[in-house]
Amino acid sequence: MKHQFPKDFWWGAAASGPQTEGRLPNDSKGASIWDHWYQTNPEKFFQGQGPNRTTQVITHFQEDLNSMEEIGFNSFRTSIQWSRLMPEGRGAVDQAAVAFYHRYFDEMLARGIEPFVNLYHFDMPMALQNEGGWLNRETVTAFAEYAQVCFDLFGDKVNHWFTQNEPIVPVEMGYLYQQHYPAVVDLAQAVQVGYHEALASALAIQKFRRSGCKGTIGIILNLTPTYPKDPQNPADQSAAVIADAFFNRSFLDPAVKGTFPKELVEIVDDLGIRPVTTAEDLAVIRNNTVDLLGVNYYQPRRVQQKHSPKQAMQPMPEDYFDAYDWPDKKINPYRGWEIYEKGIYDTLINLRDNYNNIPCFISENGMGVEDEERFKNEEGVIEDAYRIQFVKDHLAYVHQAIQEGAHCLGYHMWAATDNWSWLNAFKNRYGFISIDLDTQKRTIKRSGYWFKEVIRENGFDA
Repeated sequence: MKHQFPKDFWWGAAASGPQTEGRLPNDSKGASIWDHWYQTNPEKFFQGQGPNRTTQVITHFQEDLNSMEEIGFNSFRTSIQWSRLMPEGRGAVDQAAVAFYHRYFDEMLARGIEPFVNLYHFDMPMALQNEGGWLNRETVTAFAEYAQVCFDLFGDKVNHWFTQNEPIVPVEMGYLYQQHYPAVVDLAQAVQVGYHEALASALAIQKFRRSGCKGTIGIILNLTPTYPKDPQNPADQSAAVIADAFFNRSFLDPAVKGTFPKELVEIVDDLGIRPVTTAEDLAVIRNNTVDLLGVNYYQPRRVQQKHSPKQAMQPMPEDYFDAYDWPDKKINPYRGWEIYEKGIYDTLINLRDNYNNIPCFISENGMGVEDEERFKNEEGVIEDAYRIQFVKDHLAYVHQAIQEGAHCLGYHMWAATDNWSWLNAFKNRYGFISIDLDTQKRTIKRSGYWFKEVIRENGFDA
C-alpha cells in the first residue's frame, strides 16, 4: 500500500536561530535571556554548553543548506533572532544581522527551499527582560514593531511567516516549572505572560496585513492531545478538558478563533488572577486570527481526576488534574516522552472538526537520542533506523488524517541538523544531518537518505 501525499506537499524540517546560529567573537548581537542565563549560571546547562556555540550557522549555513538540498527539502523553517536584528529589542537595527538574514534566505531560495520564518523562539532580548519581558505591556508593542521591521526588510523573500513558536513554553517553563529564565513559580504572572504573548501575536498579524505583504502569517503551537484515564468517567473527562484548556486551547483558541477558552477564564476569575486587559486589545485578538497553523507534535498528555493532595503553596494547573501513567505506553528512554503515533492523527482531526479545518502543517515531530555516534557505520553515516520508523509511523497517521479530510499541507521534522537545545544543550540529537561539534563537519544520517526517497516519491510504501 502506497501512502501518497498531495501535490506540492511541504517536505522539510525545522530549526531556530538561537539553537543554531551561535555567536562570533565581537559580533554585534544583543544578549537574549539565554545569553544572560548562561553567563550567570553556566552550571545549569548540560556539560556547560551554552548558546554562544550551538552549530555555528552564521558561518556554516551554506553547508547546512547544501545537505538540505541533497535530501530534497522544498521548505525549511528557522527563526530570526530578535536580539540579533535589534540588539536592544527596540530602536536600532543591526546592519550585519540584516545582511546575514538576506544572504541566508537568498541561499535557501537559490536551492529551491522555501523559507518559513518565525519571529520568536523563546529568545527574549535581555534589555526587554530587564523591563519585565512578557509581563510588561510595552514588550508587546516592541514585538509588534520588531515584526514590522522584519516584514519591511524580508517581505519580498518570505511568503510564510509565523509570529511565535510554542508560546505556551515561556509560560510553563519560565513562570511555572523553572526550566527557562526567569525561572519563577507564579501562576498569576504566567497568566499575564500568556495573555501578552497572544496579544503580541495578534498585533504582529495586524501589522502584516496592513503592510500589504504577500503570503500568509500563522503561529506554531505544540498541541499535546489530552486523554482521560477513563473516557466514560465524567470526572476524568472534566480533568482532561481543563488540562487541555491550560496547555492547548490557551493559545489555540485565541490564535484561530480570537477568543479564550471559557474553562480557563472561569479558573483565573475564581482565583482572582485575571490578566490586565483592555477592550481595544481584546478586539485586536478577536480580529487578527491566523491564516495558517503550525502543529508541533511529540507526545500525548494523559490525565485523571484529582486524587493527590495539592503540592504547591500557590495555585498551579495541576491543582485541577492528576497525571495518569498509561501502563501500555511506549517511551523514548532518552527524552522520557511517550511515543504515541495516533496522537498526531487525533490532533489533525480535532482541527478539522473543531477549528474550521484551518490550513495547517506538521511543523515539528521528532525524537532525540543520546550518543548517536555509537550507531555510526564504517562510512561515517549514523544508522538511525529508530528515527526512520518514528517518522514513518507518524507520517502514516498524517496520511490517514489527510485522507479523511484534514487540511494538512506539509511535514517538517525537528530538526534539520543536530542542534543545541536549551538547558539540555547537545544531550539529545534530533537531526536528519549530524554535526561533529569539534570539526563542524556535516553528514547526512540514514534517516536523511530515507527522507530523500520519501520526498522524491511524494510518499512511501506502508
